[in-house]
Amino acid sequence: MALTGTLEDFGIAEILQLIGQQAKSGVLHLANADEEIHVVLAEGAVVSAESARRKHKERLGAMLVRAELISRDALARALQVQSRTLRRLGDILVELELVTKQDLKEMTTLQTTETIYRLFEWKKGTYDFEAGAVEWDPGTVTPLRAEALLMEGFRRLDEWPIVRRKIASPAMTFVRCGPLPDHDASVGPAERRVHALAEPGRTVERLVDLARLGEFETCKALLTLVNLGCLEGLPAPRRSATAGVGAYARSWRQRLRRGASGLAATALLSGALAGGAWLAADRHLAAVRAGPPLEEGAAQRLFARHQLARLAGALEVWRLERGAYPERLSALVEDGLVTAADLRRPWSEEYHYRRTPDGGFVLIPPLP
Repeated sequence: MALTGTLEDFGIAEILQLIGQQAKSGVLHLANADEEIHVVLAEGAVVSAESARRKHKERLGAMLVRAELISRDALARALQVQSRTLRRLGDILVELELVTKQDLKEMTTLQTTETIYRLFEWKKGTYDFEAGAVEWDPGTVTPLRAEALLMEGFRRLDEWPIVRRKIASPAMTFVRCGPLPDHDASVGPAERRVHALAEPGRTVERLVDLARLGEFETCKALLTLVNLGCLEGLPAPRRSATAGVGAYARSWRQRLRRGASGLAATALLSGALAGGAWLAADRHLAAVRAGPPLEEGAAQRLFARHQLARLAGALEVWRLERGAYPERLSALVEDGLVTAADLRRPWSEEYHYRRTPDGGFVLIPPLP
């Protein structure tokens, strides 16, 4: 299967969907101006995702140290062995009994998923799928199905703006103000782990490292615990809080500006997954890119739900930067957060928007 081109024409969601449906094995090479990532797939499932320019904090050894699974001295010892033998770091750590296979499996999966979900933000770049047999270790790697990755990426785009409203800075800390409820469906393993780790003085950033759930899942668990009254969030020091909000705002601004086509592709591909129709999704995507409003009611409603999430994210960026939501939805266009077409797509009329007296906003689709 020859699969090569640019992400402007064929997004990451579409590529993973196609490879997953055909159960192909090989390496998917992706590159943009800032990064180069190699995704290894076995029979359509992702088994690893490596960044050629991975930052130090994203490397496996650094993640293990921050999670307090190994010490810095232990990592240095393992790296010395690696420099002599050129073997994989994970194999060395297990052999030296510095980490268990289960811990290594958990961390390699986290490293892979965090890299993959970052790809959903890409709008520009190139891709090249090199088909062929790949080697991977089932003992330390969890294969990730393309369909599951797509649906999870879709969910994160939906829920991040809601989480950011209360977990607004990586420098926030939390105090326990109540026990976990005995019987509550919203309290799962993630919430229990985060609640146990939420010691006074531990920041969101530190909790992300220790929880080993990833940034999104950790912040979502914090939000659930705050809403249940089990934790109380304390504002970050003034300088840190400002820096954190600015960083989050810049991150969301980049995601919103880079992710429009990816969001449309993911939304429509998720509809295709439910119906099992790749060609139908391809035709819908062609219609979206061509410009005119979608004709089919179901497709319109599906797309509109995720377009609303995108506009809500843009509104949240505006609030983080200015302290309040805009008076008019068109202000988002003037600031470059969205385009004029985003204010009505996939409808012919614009979405209805107004600020509420309590400082919130109402955003609903127009009547069909």
